[in-house]
Amino acid sequence: MSPDPQTKEIASVQQVLGACPHDCPDTCALVTTVQDGVALRVQGNPAHPPTAGVLCNKVSHYVERSYHPERLLQPMKRVGPKGSGRFEPVAWDVALDDIARRLGAIAARDPQAILPYSYCGTMGLVQGDGMAARFFHRIGASLLDRTICASAGAEALTQTLGGKVGMKVEFFAEAKLIVIWGSNSIASNLHFWRLAQEAKRQGAKLVCIDPRRSETAEKCHEHLQLLPGTDAALALALMHELVANDWLDHAYLEAHTLGWDALRERALRWSPERAAAVCGIPAQQIRDLARDYGTTKPAAIRLNYGMQRVRGGGNAVRAVACLPALTGAWRHRAGGVLLSNSGWVPADRAYLQRPDLLAGRQPRTINMVTIGDDLLRPASPAFGPAIEAVVVYNSNPLAVAPESGKVVRGFAREDLFTVVLEQFRTDTADYADYLLPATTQLEHWDVHPSYGHTDVLLNRPAIAPVGQARTNTDVFRALAARMGFDEPCFRESDETLCRHAFGDKVDFEVLLRQGFASLQVPDAPFAEGRFPTASGRCEFFSERLARQGLDGLPDHVPNYEAAGSPRAIRWR
Repeated sequence: MSPDPQTKEIASVQQVLGACPHDCPDTCALVTTVQDGVALRVQGNPAHPPTAGVLCNKVSHYVERSYHPERLLQPMKRVGPKGSGRFEPVAWDVALDDIARRLGAIAARDPQAILPYSYCGTMGLVQGDGMAARFFHRIGASLLDRTICASAGAEALTQTLGGKVGMKVEFFAEAKLIVIWGSNSIASNLHFWRLAQEAKRQGAKLVCIDPRRSETAEKCHEHLQLLPGTDAALALALMHELVANDWLDHAYLEAHTLGWDALRERALRWSPERAAAVCGIPAQQIRDLARDYGTTKPAAIRLNYGMQRVRGGGNAVRAVACLPALTGAWRHRAGGVLLSNSGWVPADRAYLQRPDLLAGRQPRTINMVTIGDDLLRPASPAFGPAIEAVVVYNSNPLAVAPESGKVVRGFAREDLFTVVLEQFRTDTADYADYLLPATTQLEHWDVHPSYGHTDVLLNRPAIAPVGQARTNTDVFRALAARMGFDEPCFRESDETLCRHAFGDKVDFEVLLRQGFASLQVPDAPFAEGRFPTASGRCEFFSERLARQGLDGLPDHVPNYEAAGSPRAIRWR
């Protein structure tokens, strides 16, 4: 299936605009060069400012993925024991007929015995959970709580700032101090690192906070190598020093925050010496960073998801997210904090996913991280029916879900009906009853938000699907038809889904013309407060958390430690 353009006559060459599908804050705009229906190369779109024509090494070789000799190109049916990886080819109609029949039989007994399992194999709103969500809502299947990556940090931002919102990434280039906290930007946020380097050339100081001496840490002016899971203690100690030295914007605190007196009291309990003992770093490092942060303007924090994947990670994100309001950093467009900007995206998820198709039903919700336990759990009044069928798309749970031993045992159940939509034979695919070939990003329509910048992107198909590959949306449309779902929404095309994904908030003609469109986000979104919280303020104290019996203030929550284990292990 590999392209061989040298054997073809020179014909018209097209350049098709697209978007990177990967779970990365950069969300790059792509240009695919196509000749005679064959993709020749993928490049970064030089007209898209965040991408600036540059791609990471993985995506610059994306053509090789689409034409890879090991790619799955026809439907397969299992003929050996689960996990053996023994399959035989099967016609699409045969596979879809049997899948629809078996899902229909299970749904007739209890639709909650069916579980979709997906995550960010693509970040697209259409091939992600557009038509798929409609299909499972119409069935009344169990809902999936997709928490495996970012839920703690997302909730922390929502409790503090009112949503997954922050400063615009392009203005990091103007900052005089950049704190890179919980991120190896060189490896995982390449285009942000370009902005940080631009700021550095203009005299900015770069500080990295990371338990590991990463590539990014090595290239910053300062590295605070704290112990894993101690970020909140460090943030509170920074607050202590800001208070003690009066490096505060009192007017901003008075006008645009909620709960300052209570947070101030808590922060004053965290001297640099106390935090140093918890974090495993010199107290003087904490004092120095506090002085830099309190006296340098504008100061910006690039926060990432590393810190929120431990016990108390949400508290740590909340504590860090409070810092810009103490110093009034939000007054400057190059000041504030950025973890995720996905809250600015005006996606019409009700249109895309159609929860109204549940028709008043309230299926149970299963957390994706407990899939091993849940597949092994029998029916019970508390749990509901045992899971009888799993449809996996955009994910590989055997490789990514916790307690992989349980996950393997769960998927190895002979009475579990498993369908996997995939591009390659993965760990999970080996346990499928049906393995269905999925398209790559070069072969389908999609729209993509970003959580690192404030543009949305359109992905247009550059080539026809290779082999017998089908889009996720086509598969779920076909299953819906076979199960007798006659609602018009199941006949909408992918282009229609893309066109209406953002309602009237994004001009689709602009997306068609240039491949991306910028959202109307203020340069300094919280310069005058107006946070998207209930109070309109940065909420140091969360009434909502307090009503749930939780601590309304951020605090340091220690790691879990096994009995007799060392207190902590420093990562080198």
